[in-house]
Amino acid sequence: MNKSSLFKELFVNIKTTGAVTFSSKSLVNKMLSFAEFKGAKVIVELGGGDGSITKGIIERMDKDAVLYVFEISEHFCDNLRKKYGSDNVVIICDSAENMDKHLEGNPVDLFLSSLPFSLIAKESRTAIYEKSSLMLKPTGFFIQICYSYLLRFQFATHFSTIKTAFTLKNFPPAFIMVCNT
Repeated sequence: MNKSSLFKELFVNIKTTGAVTFSSKSLVNKMLSFAEFKGAKVIVELGGGDGSITKGIIERMDKDAVLYVFEISEHFCDNLRKKYGSDNVVIICDSAENMDKHLEGNPVDLFLSSLPFSLIAKESRTAIYEKSSLMLKPTGFFIQICYSYLLRFQFATHFSTIKTAFTLKNFPPAFIMVCNT
């Protein structure tokens, strides 16, 4: 899938992608700088999109780690499978609210998310928050890119510690929420 097809998918399904452009390399690097990849064996990406975060995760994760990438767009899933699908990179074309069915109870070291929670129905986003916090190892992190600081208050219901960073090096500028239980 070429870049113009990816952009078309981005705009055609803006309610599910929640973005006007893909995450900048600077934003991806800043987000991933908060993650401890050394020793992380189970990593989950919520919202694989064009694969810009996926690529960064794969470059940083241990060889024996497994990355599960959740994405609901068939077009994005096909692209992700072609680019990154392997024994330790599992592309799952399903909603993140069904993560427990795919992860089979495996505790998660890292959640890395770019899901547009502001656009996701309350029932679905609550299920994602609850399942993420329950599946996260006590030493793990849930790291979220978002465009509204107000999401911090939703995360606070499910995570005991939340640190916030901000970057102007993205369009639009973005917050990064780093949460743990």
